Amino acid sequence: MPLEVTKLSKRFGNKWVLRDVEFAAGEGRIFGICGATGSGKTALLNSIAGAGKISGGSIVLDDQDLTTVKAKERGITLLTDRETSGLLGVIGLLPKDSSGERQLKAFKETIADSGWILLLDEPFSKMDKHLRHECFLAVRRAARSRDRIVIFASSDFDQIAALADETAILSGGNIRQIGTPQEIYENPNCVDAAQLSGDNNLFQARRVTSVDDELPKFHTIDGGHRIFAQRTKKSRLGAINQNMTLAIRPEQISMSMGASFPEDNLLRAVVTGIGFCGPTSLVEFDAAGLKFEVRVFKIVGLNVGDECMIGLPPHRILILKD
Repeated sequence: MPLEVTKLSKRFGNKWVLRDVEFAAGEGRIFGICGATGSGKTALLNSIAGAGKISGGSIVLDDQDLTTVKAKERGITLLTDRETSGLLGVIGLLPKDSSGERQLKAFKETIADSGWILLLDEPFSKMDKHLRHECFLAVRRAARSRDRIVIFASSDFDQIAALADETAILSGGNIRQIGTPQEIYENPNCVDAAQLSGDNNLFQARRVTSVDDELPKFHTIDGGHRIFAQRTKKSRLGAINQNMTLAIRPEQISMSMGASFPEDNLLRAVVTGIGFCGPTSLVEFDAAGLKFEVRVFKIVGLNVGDECMIGLPPHRILILKD
């Protein structure tokens, strides 16, 4: 049976930190909660764990509302960054000079002995990449082999994508989108989801064509460019001449001299920066005031100040709601 959270709300004084939060986390799977600092992640996990009263809603497992059950009787283990502390002393059991192997063993034992529901609140933020990978394997093993329910909250979408089967975008105490990490990355439905799920070029534009046109055309606020976006439901287009947010990932923009105009959204731009990112580089462009970042695998003969053409494929440009 899944853990079902329905219309969960919580407030401190006059401030709502959670408002009508709903999702279901299944057995043997890992459900991610991705949100920025202050979005309500910790309040949500603490509410599920029974640390403090909620202001409304229910948390149901096997037809029992856990909000009526004492915290120590819920069968829930909550691990936070403070407790794991980068595996420098899991739950305070190990001295700080312990080896990584001993620390990892202690973490695996802690996960193995956890309750039926395992809640993880940013527990991996101070770990190096190798230890984090090994911990991910331990968490997956605990979820799959014993059909545990695991909920992992983090502001790092890369960690969410590496560990979670499904995730929710939490912003301002509200769930904005639920889907697999790949679904959210490839098709975020709002500005918050687009920003939280990785590097993105977000820019303001106004629609200048009919909602019945095959490809909606926009006029960008910065730079004054005419941009075609992907085909979209009419309900998502908004009113004509209303500012909308468009988005395109850095790796989806091409540097090309062969695109046709205007259907391929070909813009003349100047290189304003080049950042080395290991296997890729991030190139910054300015197209008459409209700024973009473009991710490429290899930089050959391109320098700051150079001018070239960049292409924004219409089918890659998303129209977002606020």
